Amino acid sequence: MDKREFLFAAGSAMSAAVTGSWFGARPRAVAPRDAAPSQGPAPGDFWAELRARYRLPEGYVDLEHGYYSRMSEDVLDAFVGHARDVNRDAAFYMRRKQPQDKLEVRSTLATTIAGVSPDELILTRNTTESLDTVIAGFPWQRGDEAVFAEQDYHAMQSMFRQVSRRHGVVTKVVSVPIDPQSDDEVVEVYRRAITERTRLLMVCHMINLTGHVLPIRKIADMAHERSVQVMVDGAHAFAHLDFEIPDLGCDYYGASLHKWLGAPLGCGMLYVSKQRVEPLWPLFGDHHAVDSIDKLNHTGTHPAHTDLAIHAAITQHRTIGAARKEQRLRALQRHWTDQVRDAKGIVLNTPRDPQRSCAIANVGVEGVTPVQLEKRLFDEFHIHTVAIDGVGVRGVRVTPQCYTTTDELDRLVAALKAIAAG
Repeated sequence: MDKREFLFAAGSAMSAAVTGSWFGARPRAVAPRDAAPSQGPAPGDFWAELRARYRLPEGYVDLEHGYYSRMSEDVLDAFVGHARDVNRDAAFYMRRKQPQDKLEVRSTLATTIAGVSPDELILTRNTTESLDTVIAGFPWQRGDEAVFAEQDYHAMQSMFRQVSRRHGVVTKVVSVPIDPQSDDEVVEVYRRAITERTRLLMVCHMINLTGHVLPIRKIADMAHERSVQVMVDGAHAFAHLDFEIPDLGCDYYGASLHKWLGAPLGCGMLYVSKQRVEPLWPLFGDHHAVDSIDKLNHTGTHPAHTDLAIHAAITQHRTIGAARKEQRLRALQRHWTDQVRDAKGIVLNTPRDPQRSCAIANVGVEGVTPVQLEKRLFDEFHIHTVAIDGVGVRGVRVTPQCYTTTDELDRLVAALKAIAAG
């Protein structure tokens, strides 16, 4: 058994010891990334069996999994079990066991899902912390330029504005088309903003407002040809789309694991390619070598049980299978969007091309504000969404999960058509 196999088996053992469940069942070794998904229930029962492993709310349909996607009962049991174990051993655990356990979690995540070396990845609390660590620690010089889109997450935009005030960085903001006709159309938006002073380009892998999946590899290749580093916001793409980080060709990648991986709240990750580690300044002073990514991960006393439960979430993700998961999520989105895309009075703010989106889509109703639409969907039809109103997007974001049923999505379609009909 090689190191990669050992780390995955060790991590799975931690979750299986608590859950003893389908998701806790662990393979003897790590299968190749393109291997068939682990065996679970018969294909016809798979998604019903998955749904049964969640404690879902009563009285409403939850279609807002993009903010935080609840843990399965298996992952929750692992999380609670680890909390009890850490509490029992207290300082003994934190001093003698926690460092190695955290390294094993990080190594398993890096090698089995992210596809990178463990010394290129750290565990954080969320995407914002991950990307702000890069933005704040980048070796800026006065007059340097940074490029990002108005559709990017507001927290990172705020951090760019802060380094602009602090270091004299010039920020250049572009706008990504909602329904582009080609990858080149998107790449050109970023190409036009780059000058000889541009140092860093931030780009969303999947835009949180609309679910638009951007051609990251093409953008990264274009930027690198111009000596510009690329930082990717992967909050909504990691463990949602079937890929590994090296496929993208980026320098930095941040993600939240409490979204599509199904880990506990407060779990995130940051990837930094090896050659980019040394120039970054850590947010907090640290004793690690300047060429070690650990210098960026000075977290103080952290709730260790949160990180430990990532093992159970990884096991669950691998049991479902990355390719099967992406296929399911895209099919759910298309199930409802295909029914309303050309319906009278309904506006979809998500690309028509099915390869440019997956689970997330945004829909509006003419004459109804996003806030009003969110309220009516919940008050009248008991469907939970979130209003989005800005940067040319007016509607509600609809985000099903793998266990969402087509009957629930048909309820959404009927509700939208009823509201549009007045």
